[in-house]
Amino acid sequence: MQTVESSRFVRAPPDAVDRHLTPETIVEYEGSFTVRDVREREDDWLVTAGTATLELTFRFERLDNGFYYEQEGEEGPLEVMETTLTCEPEDEGTRVTVQSTVHMGLWPAALTDRIAAWKRRSELERALERLAADLE
Repeated sequence: MQTVESSRFVRAPPDAVDRHLTPETIVEYEGSFTVRDVREREDDWLVTAGTATLELTFRFERLDNGFYYEQEGEEGPLEVMETTLTCEPEDEGTRVTVQSTVHMGLWPAALTDRIAAWKRRSELERALERLAADLE
């Protein structure tokens, strides 16, 4: 397994950042999948997303300061994908940090997980860029 992290300061208060962050917008900000359905349940959300050839589900849980989400089931490209997105007040703005752990479940794991982490880092950075652009 590999863990990657990306962080960005945005010049918006935490409540403004919070209004922009939903399970749907987080998946859209990452940019790899198109959201097809969002189902809110009692304690979490299930987001169905995909591409022309792939469909997968992410399960989101609300945290006090952000979200935890993971790839559900076995239909996705990764065996493990767990992500925590947090927002903390900082210097008249907000520090948004996203940390994700990935595992492809393929051999050699050291190489395949490194590739998955490289791609995942790009998704996290893209999500933070898009969030910041929406808040400007």
